[in-house]
Amino acid sequence: MSPNSSPLPHIGVLGMGTYLPHDTRTNQDVAAAAGVTAEWIAQRTGVHTRHVADPDQAASDLAANAVRAAVAAAGIDVDQLDVLIAATSTPDELGPSTACRIQALIGARHAVALDVSAACAGWLFAARVAHDWLRGSGGARYAAVVGVEAYSKFLDPTDRGTAVLFADGAAAAVLGPVHDGAGFADFRLGSDGTGAHHVLIPAGGSRAPASPATLGAHRHHIHMDGRAVRDFIVEIFPRLVRESLAANDLRLEDIDAVITHQPNPVLLRSLGERIGIPPGRLVIVGDEVGNIGAASAPYALAGAAARGLLPPGGRILLAVFGAGVTWGSALLTWTGAPTIRIAPTRAAPHTPTPPHVHQPHPRLAEEFLMTSLHAPFRLDGARALVTGASGASGRPPPWPSPAPAPTSHCPRGVRARSRRPPRWWRTRAARRCWSPATSRNPGPPRRSWTRRRPRSAVSTCSSTTRACCPPRTTAPRSSCPSRSPRRPTGTASCR
Repeated sequence: MSPNSSPLPHIGVLGMGTYLPHDTRTNQDVAAAAGVTAEWIAQRTGVHTRHVADPDQAASDLAANAVRAAVAAAGIDVDQLDVLIAATSTPDELGPSTACRIQALIGARHAVALDVSAACAGWLFAARVAHDWLRGSGGARYAAVVGVEAYSKFLDPTDRGTAVLFADGAAAAVLGPVHDGAGFADFRLGSDGTGAHHVLIPAGGSRAPASPATLGAHRHHIHMDGRAVRDFIVEIFPRLVRESLAANDLRLEDIDAVITHQPNPVLLRSLGERIGIPPGRLVIVGDEVGNIGAASAPYALAGAAARGLLPPGGRILLAVFGAGVTWGSALLTWTGAPTIRIAPTRAAPHTPTPPHVHQPHPRLAEEFLMTSLHAPFRLDGARALVTGASGASGRPPPWPSPAPAPTSHCPRGVRARSRRPPRWWRTRAARRCWSPATSRNPGPPRRSWTRRRPRSAVSTCSSTTRACCPPRTTAPRSSCPSRSPRRPTGTASCR
């Protein structure tokens, strides 16, 4: 570097966004076809829920939503993106690149779009490309890096080794200049092509083009040697942590969070204990989304920010590994970047909604709280939670205030309470006289009852108060027989 040249900028995360499709598959949903039980899946994998894209949703559709959210979180416009890099193993088609599809969907007309294929380690590989691009190019300032998978399109539901693990989702980050001492550092990437056969989709490429034979042999589905993959993870994950710490003269106690690929939550927890990662610092999200490939690591990063595990200035160790086989690590000093997480919302079970409150469609709860951005943001089919520098997740706005209760047309009278409705409540005429707004203890009808009677205790059942007497009673009030021995005869109730 010449003495007159300016120092290279530090590149870090300016905003993050995630997107999960609304359809889900629980352990009960996948267990029968895979020939196992829901308990077996939970004990062996730790996965409980998987999100599944719609039949008409491709990887680019999921990624576009995540990139939009990340751009909004970063507080920039899509037109300001200079680079758009997509990491995926499940592209829309063999060509063109999925990044070009994403570019067209979001309208990033000034961005250079390209794909990076490194399987589940792809997002960190793509982040390295974007990082060096922004540092080496004098005119580029912002890059969007998205990891996305639509694995459900390539799963054999009868294969218990893959159907119980893989799912769909997308997570993106906007990278750009940050202050000194923050951002990415010490990228370490690697690969070993001799293990490429451990996880792959055998057909559909130039080696085995699609044909009736490949379709009949299910060679367009994911094939995985589970034992070989497990042995690779058990060997590579501790090594990545050990080498990264040693190269930077750090200890595990100096790391605020460990973000890793999410192949199997049970295996990750076991390895975390073996490595000695302090409790709560190994971020695990695979139990709620399954294995979403290249989106796993950025989704875990966004989840850690949403849970308040990443304080500004906190040091993060990223460790990823995937098919190929590929692996990588990096250190990231967090800048408190806001995060927008887009996920489906559903009505709470067994919670009736008042008739005067608008009830959203269970697949549509598109209320986005963007207080940290001071800008409206809306996306069909999901809800967004916003996380600012403090790490406190946003909440959707409350329901509209209840409308005032309708005015009762019955005459004013005294109130009475009972643990259960009195007999006179069973008549239709008497039910019209009850109003929860005028009850002594407003609440559910089974706890609060209102019986209305005229002011005068000796008045007759005239047309005005007829609704408070049984339909068959036409005699004056004073002549109604008393059914309560504690009541004076002159104030007997009409029942």
